[in-house]
Amino acid sequence: QTASSAIKGAIQLGIGYTVGNLTSKPDRDVLMQDFYVVESVFLPSEGSNLTPAHHYPDFRFKTYAPLAFRYFRELFGIKPDDYLYSICSEPLIELSNPGASGSLFFVTSDDEFIIKTVQHKEAEFLQKLLPGYYMNLNQNPRTLLPKFYGLYCVQSGGINIRIVVMNNVLPRALKMHFTYDLKGSTYKRRASRKEREKSNPTFKDLDFLQDMHEGLYFDTETYSALMKTLQRDCRVLESFKIMDYSLLLGIHILNSKKIEKEGENSQSASETKRPGGQKVLYSTAMESIQGPGKSGDTVTTEATNTMGGIPAKSHKGEKLLLFMGIIDILQSYRLMKKLEHSWKALVYDGDTVSVHRPSFYADRFLKFMSTRVFKKVQALKPSPSKKRCNSITALKAASQEIVCTVSQDWKNEKCGILAEGQSYTSLDEEVLSSRHCPDLVPSTPSLFEAASLATTISSSSLNVDEHYQHNQSVLYSSSKGLPSSSTFTLEDSAIYLTSEQSTLEMENDNASVLDVYL
Repeated sequence: QTASSAIKGAIQLGIGYTVGNLTSKPDRDVLMQDFYVVESVFLPSEGSNLTPAHHYPDFRFKTYAPLAFRYFRELFGIKPDDYLYSICSEPLIELSNPGASGSLFFVTSDDEFIIKTVQHKEAEFLQKLLPGYYMNLNQNPRTLLPKFYGLYCVQSGGINIRIVVMNNVLPRALKMHFTYDLKGSTYKRRASRKEREKSNPTFKDLDFLQDMHEGLYFDTETYSALMKTLQRDCRVLESFKIMDYSLLLGIHILNSKKIEKEGENSQSASETKRPGGQKVLYSTAMESIQGPGKSGDTVTTEATNTMGGIPAKSHKGEKLLLFMGIIDILQSYRLMKKLEHSWKALVYDGDTVSVHRPSFYADRFLKFMSTRVFKKVQALKPSPSKKRCNSITALKAASQEIVCTVSQDWKNEKCGILAEGQSYTSLDEEVLSSRHCPDLVPSTPSLFEAASLATTISSSSLNVDEHYQHNQSVLYSSSKGLPSSSTFTLEDSAIYLTSEQSTLEMENDNASVLDVYL
């Protein structure tokens, strides 16, 4: 209810004072107690020997965990003077807020930082979250989670206004043709009429499924990097018992000249103010999922500045740049949320309601993102060559088909018996009639017959092996001197099965003789 100009001025004065004051403190490791420190300074309008005079009402400015947040800023490569220059050099720009929380949003004139007002419970929760957040950022600075750079409180006239400074997910220098707030829930997840009338409305899940029913397509590498980052972030949020977060998704259409011109006209003068050198590390969407070495230039032309967007394509084949980040993570699954879910679950289908227990929420969120929103471009596979028809897999399939026709009785009877060799050029009726005694051996074969050895085997001794070429030569050389009654096992050798069964086998279902050529 305080005038936003007074809030903006107080924020700039307070942050200017505290960050300036912090530079005089020596660098040291962050200790556990640093997360719970609160520094307070009173800034009267007439000024004091420590604070400057100003034309706003008197206020008290509190800084939470100043040393811990200084460490976070250093981790993201933000120098104190850059941080001060971004926030304090020019007036903050107020943004319209599509959310139900009623928070005020300000963006710095250079587009780097978002300043958001938070409720008392959210500020308290962020304080409790800090040690775990610190550990997670140390392990993994590349994340789509919000990056918190400071938590402050302005006390004026008995009112506490708590603010948090975060990274800006959607750069204003590029026009976002579509903006979505996605939770993976379908209950009442459609933008209101009032929201749709805005110049840049934020749509929701049902709107996305209607507009982009085919999803957004990425190359394989980008898709896997994005899903890996989302999975990691969701596991972290689940461990903190956080839920009701959303993925803020901004879509900029590249190859639409008409829309591009409209975008240029509607862009604010701030576009020229965006500095060439990027101040904040890992802040863009592309850097959040991959290393800084990767960029979206594969899709875009050299003239286009990607601003760190992730290249993608729509189902219509349009080239897109995507900007995204997980937002609203300061919701803890506490009593009010449990009551809210229980009530909604009674009235509606519990699984579609957005307030859900954290593990279910994370799984539903991930499933929605990986199957409905983000999709992988399927690479066309080259057609297989004819040579591959004789591959091992084809052999295995053929052998399985033939083996299936062998009767179960014969399997049980002969299981475990090694196949015994017989020297035949072709299997005649004599062998077929004596199938139950395969070790009947006829007269000594000729050398030629021995070389092309055909054998009857039981189904249990079939074993197709990759070492076909090697074993073939060994068996062939030894077969030249085979005596007529030699027996050998087929465990290590590869078997070529003829795909055609003999006519006698087709007539008699119980036939168990297979043509096998070594």
